[in-house]
Amino acid sequence: MNLLFFAAAGLSQHIWDALQDLAFETCGEEILVVTGLGATESAPYALSTGIEGATSGCLGLPVPGVELKLVPVDEKIEARLRGPSITPGFWRRPELTRVAFDEENYYRLGDAIKFADPQDPLKGFVFDGRLNEDFKMSSGTWVRVGPLRMRLLAHFGVLVQDVVIAGPDREFPTALFFPALEMCRKLCAGLLPNAPAAEVLAQTEVRGVFQERLDSFASASTGSSTRIERAILLDTPPSIEVQEITDKGSINQKAVLGNRAALVEDLYREPIPAHVLTLTKEPR
Repeated sequence: MNLLFFAAAGLSQHIWDALQDLAFETCGEEILVVTGLGATESAPYALSTGIEGATSGCLGLPVPGVELKLVPVDEKIEARLRGPSITPGFWRRPELTRVAFDEENYYRLGDAIKFADPQDPLKGFVFDGRLNEDFKMSSGTWVRVGPLRMRLLAHFGVLVQDVVIAGPDREFPTALFFPALEMCRKLCAGLLPNAPAAEVLAQTEVRGVFQERLDSFASASTGSSTRIERAILLDTPPSIEVQEITDKGSINQKAVLGNRAALVEDLYREPIPAHVLTLTKEPR
């Protein structure tokens, strides 16, 4: 049996589909894909899919020996862990240990999960975002960053590497896109292969494709908290040196927004700066 295991970050649906297409081309059959959820503090395995395989966003069930506690936090469910593989605390940091564990000594993972099928818990869980990433707009409406980010990645597909959502206490959500630069280069006829990233992203062809995707994403959204009204294409990738990438390899939304605060302000500036993409039609 062929087996592919991945972890540390989610796998976008278009990458998932491409892997399975490649598997058929090379092996003549699907490859069993296994993944899960954990943290450094859980050594690191805590949840895992099994022989039935996984789908994008699927986390599976707790591994043997690990207890999973589901705790409502606002409108989400936090995953908390207890067991012999879970750290007993942080070295010489009693104050951090107190915050990290609840009254029953379950480690607060900080990740939200939900049942893949509420009628059948044995089908496992799916990822529902980080608890500390969600925010309220000025209207008081919650923006669920995890699901919105996953929808954006699926909609923009091979055009983007990642995206960060902005908008706490603002009138509408906006986004900072990390474009897939090589894919953007392919859109630019006549541009030199070694052209700087800023020049590539300023090309009419690139901006036009992103504009079309931004508009179509908004037209398929259900309300102000589920669409993006403005966006900026970033010409510098996320930096591990300034903690924009976590030790798990995933994007650190808070660090990106802090390090690029001037660009976030540009997203809400009036009149709208030329480098900001905005919806071409009034949202519904």
